[in-house]
Amino acid sequence: MLDRFNRNINYLRISVTDRCNLRCRYCMPEEGINWIDHSEILSFEEIVEVVTVAVSMGVDKIRLTGGEPLVRKGIVDLVRMISDTPGVEDLAMTTNGQRLEEYAPELSKAGLRRVNVSLDTLDSEKYGKLTRGGDIRKVMAGMKAAHNEGLVPVKINCVLTESTSENDKQSLLSFCNENGYRLRYIRQMSLQDGTFYPVEGGAGGQCSICNRVRLTATGDIKPCLFSDHGYNVREFGAEQALLLAVGRKPEAGRKNKINQFYNIGG
Repeated sequence: MLDRFNRNINYLRISVTDRCNLRCRYCMPEEGINWIDHSEILSFEEIVEVVTVAVSMGVDKIRLTGGEPLVRKGIVDLVRMISDTPGVEDLAMTTNGQRLEEYAPELSKAGLRRVNVSLDTLDSEKYGKLTRGGDIRKVMAGMKAAHNEGLVPVKINCVLTESTSENDKQSLLSFCNENGYRLRYIRQMSLQDGTFYPVEGGAGGQCSICNRVRLTATGDIKPCLFSDHGYNVREFGAEQALLLAVGRKPEAGRKNKINQFYNIGG
């Protein structure tokens, strides 16, 4: 699919849940979250229908996000269903890594190709504070399991905030070089303020070459992370929702005052 600016839209990011087992300080409040009712969340069959239609329109790259996708019950089944869809060439997942060691073998067998893991520091105490209770040992074990199961390249997403030290950055870089992981620095962004930056070590944040649209857990096809527009597949049908989203894809991101990172799949 080509948008108005002749960008080839071949990448669909799918948020499968707004739930998460961490409360990272730059992503979610510690409490007081209004969770989406389960009746509003797309079923696996609805998600696969969107994928099937999207593939028929030129999409060949899929990424599963959340929230935390590994807390969605039956997530391995969804991976298998998407992987079995003819035309899906690349199926990846972004995860916080807390349950990755447990799931890596099943995910690999189901057809997942690779993972991105969120990790902002190698300091275990600092990691626990940033994530409000995360266990860095589980992340380490999860990345190792993913690598051993062929979910490669394992990429690490490091969000740069005011608390990020030069030691954090350098130690992560050395760690990735020693273990064959790929490191991406992502500067902290604000949907409400419209502040975003190119990803160091990745293609994200470069509007001129953006090739993606997003499916939220409630079924909205969004043309841009930094956009209030969305077209629900239950209302419009998958094909029309995709066409509307691609048609409204902006030349550059602006602001998003409707969503949060945890419920849009940042």
